[in-house]
Amino acid sequence: QVQVVESGGGLVQPGGSLRLSCVVSGSILSLNVLGWWRQTPGKQRELVADITSNGEITYGDSVKGRFSISRDNAKEAVYLRMNGLKPEDTAVYYCKALDVFGAYWGQGTQVTVSS
Repeated sequence: QVQVVESGGGLVQPGGSLRLSCVVSGSILSLNVLGWWRQTPGKQRELVADITSNGEITYGDSVKGRFSISRDNAKEAVYLRMNGLKPEDTAVYYCKALDVFGAYWGQGTQVTVSS
């Protein structure tokens, strides 16, 4: 069994910053890609950023230059630093982990950007 647990969401004013954390535990084998996705009501889940075990990073177009992803392989953790937050960044943010057996999702953490 695999557990994916996110933390760090909350309410922030436009222009502010937040840091999301995600820790993966359980029966993981060869953890490869760790990433963050987000979803708003009525829309498809979209990629925010992901990072491979070799450090290759992909960012969604809407967050390039504002968000930064990093990982700690020893802790099987991934982090998302979000700067310059905009109201359109409001969403539920999900952590996704990929190993040789498949994909695992967390329950999500709400990020709300509002004045």
